[in-house]
Amino acid sequence: MSPNTTNSTVDLVLRDTQSTDTINCAALVEDKIGWQFWKRRRYLLVFLISFGFFNAYAMRVNLSVAIVAMTEVRTTTLDNGTVVQEQDFAWDSKQQGLVLSSFYYGYIWTQILGGVLASKFGGHHVLGFGIGATAILTLLTPIATNISITGLVVVRILEGFFEGITYPAVQSLLSRWAPIYERSRMSSIGYIGNYVGVFISLPVSGFLTVQFGWESVFYFFGAIGCVWLVMWTAIVKAGPELDRYISEQEKNYIQQSIGEVVSEKERMNIPWKALFTSSAVWAIVASNCGETWGTYTLLTQLPTFLKDVMNFNVGATGFLSAVPYLAMSCTLIFSGFLADKLQERKILTTLQVRRYFNCSAYILEMIFILLTAHMQDPVACMACVTIAVGFNAFALSGFPVNPLDLAPNYASIIWGFSNTISTIPGILSPLIGGFIVTDKSREQWQIVFYIAAAVYLICSLIYWFFAKAELQPWAQRNTPQTPQKITEKPPQPEHQMRF
Repeated sequence: MSPNTTNSTVDLVLRDTQSTDTINCAALVEDKIGWQFWKRRRYLLVFLISFGFFNAYAMRVNLSVAIVAMTEVRTTTLDNGTVVQEQDFAWDSKQQGLVLSSFYYGYIWTQILGGVLASKFGGHHVLGFGIGATAILTLLTPIATNISITGLVVVRILEGFFEGITYPAVQSLLSRWAPIYERSRMSSIGYIGNYVGVFISLPVSGFLTVQFGWESVFYFFGAIGCVWLVMWTAIVKAGPELDRYISEQEKNYIQQSIGEVVSEKERMNIPWKALFTSSAVWAIVASNCGETWGTYTLLTQLPTFLKDVMNFNVGATGFLSAVPYLAMSCTLIFSGFLADKLQERKILTTLQVRRYFNCSAYILEMIFILLTAHMQDPVACMACVTIAVGFNAFALSGFPVNPLDLAPNYASIIWGFSNTISTIPGILSPLIGGFIVTDKSREQWQIVFYIAAAVYLICSLIYWFFAKAELQPWAQRNTPQTPQKITEKPPQPEHQMRF
């Protein structure tokens, strides 16, 4: 028997033994905690991440409802009987597009920085600082807006600047807290806060605007962000080994699954060239661009579309714009659990899960966005939008989890790079929409939806052909490999040969 054969045999025995240990440890956690999931510190973490994203998205998108009231022309009868038209801010469609896109002028600059800072100082510090600073700026938004449109744009740019570090920080936290076969579900639980935030903030913004004026929108959500910051700072730690309240069983389970945590020095030794030239990383970038374009076409412009084409008032646009995100919130956790179970039971490989979930979601979204462009009935139109956004939940078990497959120790860097590039569609989408929709006609809105559908199609094709889901060679130098291989299911022949 050759030395290589002997080594392979030994490694396979180690793999089987440690896999059994991981399963037994998981069973201990389940037996001790049972159905009381909130006692698992890793799920407390993702629920707080979800609440953080709730705040982040609420503070990001509430302007899309408030701006309808801020620019609405109101007919008012004075005491002397004179009828006059009033408008808080006489911004044309191009100025509104500038205001709605200005968030991304700051957002684009801090994505990679957020990934690097999270690797060095811990994702919990970076996420807390990013959302906390955004909350304070949200409280200052009415003051800045009443000064000038420039003041509003500056505040929105700063909000984007600080919120840009948040997503890479979450990747850093998940790389240290999420067991291999819980990545999709934990990611889904965390990201669901985005869409619950949209679902709640849009109708609440509409209600607050009608009842108390547009300024109340920013005061309300800014205050909630500050409350979250206090909770986050008191509870969350960078990794399970630093959490004094975690059980030994749960800590051992997480650590056996993801492997030993590397040192700060090793984490900061980033293979930049290999990362930037990886086709698998660029597949994530492409998919992220498609997600950003499609999602923010709807997020920032759907309230205006409903007012222009469907003739809904401000309160109704806020409520109806939120309905699709209720559908997405309901399907998101299901898709995450399904993705994990398909891998765990060896029905699909990790790569197949990422491809099938990601690309099928984009194709279905493309179809229903095209249908939306041609619907004359408001109910049918909203049904198509709701179905399109609902299917998007399956994509979030694809590309957002993918950095953890490719390079766990560099996941925050990959996500920061991906979000940097994908911020460009966030800037372009409302700007292009503002230039296209100049007379608020249905035909002009159809062009906006055609563009979104085309972007979904192109990005899904790129992801299908270039996505990967195995640990990349350039990520192995500073990544503990044995635990990764132990817990990878279903095992692939080419992966086993590396043992």
